[in-house]
Amino acid sequence: MTSDTVHKTAQIGADAEQEVSAQELDLINAYTRRRLSADEVYVFSLVLCDNDVDRDGERFTVESLFALEKLFVGKTGIFDHIPSAKNQTARIISCKVENLAERRTATGDEYFRLKARAYMPKTEDNRALRDSIDSGIIKEISVGCAVKQTLCSICGKELSACSHQKGELYGGRLCCGELCDPTDAYEWSFVAVPAQKEAGVTKSVFGKEETMENILKKLESKSGFTLSGGDCEKLLGYIKTLKQSAKDGVYYRESLTAEVLRLSAAVQPDISRDTMESIAKTMSVAQLKEFRDAFEKQKQKAFAPKPQLCGGKKKTNTESFGQFTI
Repeated sequence: MTSDTVHKTAQIGADAEQEVSAQELDLINAYTRRRLSADEVYVFSLVLCDNDVDRDGERFTVESLFALEKLFVGKTGIFDHIPSAKNQTARIISCKVENLAERRTATGDEYFRLKARAYMPKTEDNRALRDSIDSGIIKEISVGCAVKQTLCSICGKELSACSHQKGELYGGRLCCGELCDPTDAYEWSFVAVPAQKEAGVTKSVFGKEETMENILKKLESKSGFTLSGGDCEKLLGYIKTLKQSAKDGVYYRESLTAEVLRLSAAVQPDISRDTMESIAKTMSVAQLKEFRDAFEKQKQKAFAPKPQLCGGKKKTNTESFGQFTI
């Protein structure tokens, strides 16, 4: 099964830099080529995602959070989801699912979140970034991962294939998309535009080819989302086709209107052209066709050719001629 890649927002913890424990230092040095000391690394916390409903009307299931707990370890942090080696800034060294007993989700469930610890080396090049994190200027991040399916919280079917709408209540239950069965975690990015209630920024769907029907359904939902490059090309192609169809439709309507005006002048000479044009502008294409066909019939009837000589046969009166009838 093809996976959907989703970008979900997250947040850097308030406890940005803390004293590095010996255990964390061992985890860090598992990725380094030389052993770094505690003074050489900057460590901070971040909430990657949770099981609450975000502004896109979706949420991770608790089972998904526990799967991502393992998948995100070792993943690097970049900027704005731009996959460039020079864009790498930090790396996650540990993840843990936490249950905050005092909190409830929008659906009334227990609140769970995936919290991580990440590190970066202390260098002059990233001093400004570290200062921005400490001061709360850079706070939001977005995570990119792949899930197998997005299910409806009401009926359990694929959200794109069911009749329920995200954000609507059904029997007192809030409908949302549940992100299930994570297959991979790609990266996490520092971003700027928050979209999720508690943190977040963007969410995109990649990897799995979106149908035009699903893209239009998302547009109709009037909720923010991001399209992949392939989906953008598909939408642009769809719009191009619509533009051409509209152009053809305009040409057909203009031709149909001209026919109606021509026929009207022949069979309804008492109606002025200006009046007929005003009426035609308010008609649908189906109505114009109906008028054209009706006028055409009237024209054929009014201008039907009549022969100058009668070609009918005269009946003979057998009673008058009696036996002389041949």
